Amino acid sequence: MSKFVIYCDGGCRGNHKSENIGGWGASLQYNEHKHEIYGGVENTTNNKMELTACIKALEVIKDNRYKEIPVEIYCDSAYVVNGMNSWITGWVARGWKKADKKPVENQDLWKRLLALSLCFDDIKFIKVKGHADNEGNIRADELVNQAMDEIN
Repeated sequence: MSKFVIYCDGGCRGNHKSENIGGWGASLQYNEHKHEIYGGVENTTNNKMELTACIKALEVIKDNRYKEIPVEIYCDSAYVVNGMNSWITGWVARGWKKADKKPVENQDLWKRLLALSLCFDDIKFIKVKGHADNEGNIRADELVNQAMDEIN
């Protein structure tokens, strides 16, 4: 069966500094078709860029014609993968509060990612080791760096 295979990555040069640049990138594949997207912004965080990469990728394929096609999102961000596979159900049940009763950070992005993920019948978020020998993750990281380079 055909499926969408997506590699997403995000990064931030100067993360936690008041002036920084961030980038996100995604490499999408469906059968023999490939599509790459990327973008960058100033004054952001690494986590925001990781989430944005997944959001932008799903926005490309969000179409009712594709609802039944399985989607696999490979990401080196434990924050994104754990959030989508484990934490988000509890956050929603608690009104977007973490277990410690504090508000979930980046709620706007999490809500958008959740809404997009619900557009597909079969979607998986899969953790990959970053900066390792994974061609898809390497390409997503290259797109992130290209996005940040274009800001400078």
